[in-house]
Amino acid sequence: MPSSSPHATPSQHADLQVSGVSKRFGTFEAVRDLSFTVERGSFFSILGPSGCGKTTLLRMIAGFSAPDSGDIVIGGRSMQGVGPNRRPVNMVFQHLALFPMMNVAENVAYGLQQRGVAAGEVKRRVGDMLERVGLPGSENKRVDQLSGGQKQRVAIARSLVLEPTLLLLDEPLGALDLKLREHMKIELKQLQAAFGTTFVYITHDQSEALVLSDRVAVMNHGVFEQVGSPQDLYYHPLTPFVAAFVGTNNGFTGRVESTDGAYARVRTPDGLALQARMHAPLTPGAQVQLFVRPEAMVLLEAGQDLPDPRWAVYQAEVESLLFDGANSAVLVRESHSRAALRIALPQTGQYAGLQVGQSLRLGFDPANAVCFGAPDAR
Repeated sequence: MPSSSPHATPSQHADLQVSGVSKRFGTFEAVRDLSFTVERGSFFSILGPSGCGKTTLLRMIAGFSAPDSGDIVIGGRSMQGVGPNRRPVNMVFQHLALFPMMNVAENVAYGLQQRGVAAGEVKRRVGDMLERVGLPGSENKRVDQLSGGQKQRVAIARSLVLEPTLLLLDEPLGALDLKLREHMKIELKQLQAAFGTTFVYITHDQSEALVLSDRVAVMNHGVFEQVGSPQDLYYHPLTPFVAAFVGTNNGFTGRVESTDGAYARVRTPDGLALQARMHAPLTPGAQVQLFVRPEAMVLLEAGQDLPDPRWAVYQAEVESLLFDGANSAVLVRESHSRAALRIALPQTGQYAGLQVGQSLRLGFDPANAVCFGAPDAR
């Protein structure tokens, strides 16, 4: 049983409230004094690396594991002492756990039958649910006749037919191939919008979290480093961990040489001079972590004027070309410091002729780079 910590005050607009929840395994603290709210009808993702505590947190919400302290409120009701079979939640796992000996209709109907719903009502609700997830007429198909995406939709239908307050999804796309995973991201987002059920989704895949979610919590060592919209996390990270983990970034360590208003001039150990906006005030000599995204770096034509005099300009040499259609990039070495930089290439095909060993100029707006004082780093 959880400890007798104060219950969360129920919110009329929240389907999930977690207040001061902690969980230890021996001396290891998997979840540490965590509090957050998930609004009704929203898509909320918990993003973090393996071992950060996200699965432990999901298991506590589902009732498979009890917190050592704190409270979990679902649909306005505290879950202290409420077992997993009595909670208004359902779970979709990575490996789906469909019953291979049952056909599609029997899989979807299973939970309703366990609740004693009349046979005629079960049949009606199963047919309606399969139509809503895009599988009309598939009642009699065997599970092994389904594609990966169809199995995914059956697993979701089996959960949603029970009309849960929360649908918990534990890395449900992890076992799919890349192309199907990209397709299912769109389908999941559309299904959640169509049903209006609150989804709580855990993943280590930043693309899934950013594409699917209304709000994302970035988890690290048992706590949330930042909770916000995908745009907030990407463009306005609040910690070095979020800046490094969400999206692709060029990351540097160095010391502040000088400051000018909201900006700091930083020099790395290999001699690269960089300018970036400060996340918080810094003083000369402070050790920092600095981040600038590849798409913020711009290749400059010979003789091209800088868009802004604050921009720093570098000479570099092409080391490697990474062609990936619209996500193509080039890896370069700055000529003086030999620092490695990744630059996103524009989709115009303007730089399709770049060659390894070619010299070029590049620059970036310091407003599109950010530096954090090293004491803020976890």
